[in-house]
Parts: sequence; structure tokens; C-alpha cells
Amino acid sequence: MAAIRLLVVDDHNLFRQGLIRLLRDYQQVVVVGEAANGQEALALIPQVQPDLVLMDVNMPVMSGPEAARRISQQFPHIPVVMLTVSERDEDLFEAIKAGAQGYLLKNVGTAELLDAIQRVHAGEAIVAPAMATRLLAEFRALAAQAPVEPSVSLSGDLSEREADVLRLVAQGLANKEIAEVLGLSEHTVKTHLQNIMEKLHLRSRAHAAAYAVQVGLVKDVTPPPSSPR
Repeated sequence: MAAIRLLVVDDHNLFRQGLIRLLRDYQQVVVVGEAANGQEALALIPQVQPDLVLMDVNMPVMSGPEAARRISQQFPHIPVVMLTVSERDEDLFEAIKAGAQGYLLKNVGTAELLDAIQRVHAGEAIVAPAMATRLLAEFRALAAQAPVEPSVSLSGDLSEREADVLRLVAQGLANKEIAEVLGLSEHTVKTHLQNIMEKLHLRSRAHAAAYAVQVGLVKDVTPPPSSPR
């Protein structure tokens, strides 16, 4: 399996360089670029063509969530994982709503970080264990706000198969698992998921899960899986 190409984005020089040196020891990943803020990252992406962006939240010039929002719009095939010291609910929710596929704290272990990178690259969403409960609470709050009848919201928007995919995303399944359940190829699942995002104007799997709860496709939602401690 080819190494996952990473773009590392952090305004703290010492941390960024230390992380890059650490990751060089592992064959699963290769760092193809580095940037000190979101604006630099956006400029670099076409040049280095990363498979995944590992990015801090609070940075000058352009913050992580704002960069994630623009990456999800301009490069929707490239997932963003936030790696931050911030445990603020506001930063977590803003990052997920902006399109981030993961939210990890900087005290994460190396093995956990590598596992998270691989899982996000495979199509999963990853949230630090300390933050997952808060995200689930936010999903439930969204579901409780002005619930929409599925027949009204989904009619004419999603095909029956796309609705099946969305339901399984909300249950916390990765693309490979969804493919096995529905008897599809993983590529077909990715295509369905991309169509769902476009039709419903969603930015991330987390948004998709919250939407599925809100319209009644599932009664509850499994929080995005997190690496075991």
C-alpha cells in the first residue's frame, strides 16, 4: 500500500518540525509539504497534491476551520484532520461544520495519530475521545431543533440507495463497511457519498450524520469513531 501523502500545517515552527521528523520514521505516511497557516496550505495543495491535511486550529492569517472550509469547497477529495491543543466546544463544532473529517488533541500518542490518519484516509471520521461525547450532544441538539419530515426533506433529493448510504454513515460505518453491507464496491459508496454531500449541501460526514438524525433516517447517531486509548 502506498504511503499516505501529508501536508502538515501549524504556525508553531518547533512543533511542526518535530512532528515532521517524527513521522519520517513511519512508512505508512510521507510528508510532502508544510505550511504555517491556512492560506499557505491552500496555495501549496495544487503543488504537493496531499492525500490528507493535518492542521492546527488557531493560526494567524487564516485559521484551521476557515482553511478546512475552503479545502472542502475547492478540493473535496482531500480530508482535513485538526491537530490542536484546543478542547473548546466552539472550536470542535466550528471545525466539523467547516468540513474537517477529524479532530485530535496534541497529546495524542504516535500510534493513535497514525491510526487516525489511516482511518480518515479510508473514509472514517475521527474525534478525540475527550471530545466525542460533546459532539454527540451537539448532534442530538441539532436533531431536536425543528425536526423535518423525511418525506419532505428527502423526496426528490436522494435516491433510495443514497438514503441507505446516508443512514449507514450516521450509524458510524466506514466506506468499506458500508460497501459490505450494501453489496457495493467501495468506489461506488464514495460516489454515492459525494452525490449526497452535493445534493444536500453538506461539508462533512459529521454534518451528514447530524442531518440523517434530523430528518428521521435514524433515531440516534453513533459518534465518529475514535482511536482507543
